[in-house]
Amino acid sequence: MLVSNWRAVLKHAWSIRLMALALLCIVLEPVINFVAATWVSRNIYIQLAMSVATGLLAVAAIIARIFVQQKISGDLNGKPPAEG
Repeated sequence: MLVSNWRAVLKHAWSIRLMALALLCIVLEPVINFVAATWVSRNIYIQLAMSVATGLLAVAAIIARIFVQQKISGDLNGKPPAEG
């Protein structure tokens, strides 16, 4: 079941933004490795850097998910956040 303000969550949540960046790293990793293989024979450091970046972005998204974001969460006294 979706939250009542799912559009605001998609627009403003840092966890969504960080997961989108992690997805971008996952998609670009094979492309960057292919291009790097044409320039250097051993691109293990590039593969490692892309994997570390993806992992750090995923961990940052998990951490961002547990913090309250006032623009999305509204007041903490149980009132629903404003739509929009």
